[in-house]
Amino acid sequence: MAQRADMDWMLRDLAESVPETRHVVVLSSDGLRMAQHGTEPDTADRLAAACAGLQSLAKSIASVFPDSNGKMRMLVIEVSGGFFYLMAAGAGAYLAVAADEGVDAGLMGQRMRDLVARIGAHLTSPPRSDGQAI
Repeated sequence: MAQRADMDWMLRDLAESVPETRHVVVLSSDGLRMAQHGTEPDTADRLAAACAGLQSLAKSIASVFPDSNGKMRMLVIEVSGGFFYLMAAGAGAYLAVAADEGVDAGLMGQRMRDLVARIGAHLTSPPRSDGQAI
C-alpha cells in the first residue's frame, strides 16, 4: 500500500518530539499499513497485521465495561526493552507506536492524542469490499 505523503511529516513530528520513539505506523482495522515513519515497510506491515488482532482483543475487553460501547481507545504493552502503544485514530484506523524503554510514557500518550485530534479525519480508512477500498 502506498505511503500517504500528507501524513509523512505528521508521523515524523510525533517521532521526533518524543525521544526513544522507534516506529510509527498508521493502519486500517483489518491490519493493512496506511503510512509509516522510522521503520522498513516489512516491519511496518508485520506491526500492522499484529495490531489487527490486538484491537480486536481490546474490543472484546472493552465490552466488559458497559459505558465503553465496545470501543478501544488506547492499548499499552510493556515488553523487555520497550513499550508498544495502539490508539484508535478515526473510523477504521489506528495509530501504533513502538518506543524504547526510556520513553516518557505520559508524553507519548499526550503526543499521540494530540496527533489523532489534529488529523483524525485523515486517518480514516474506508471500508473494503472484495479487498478494495470503496
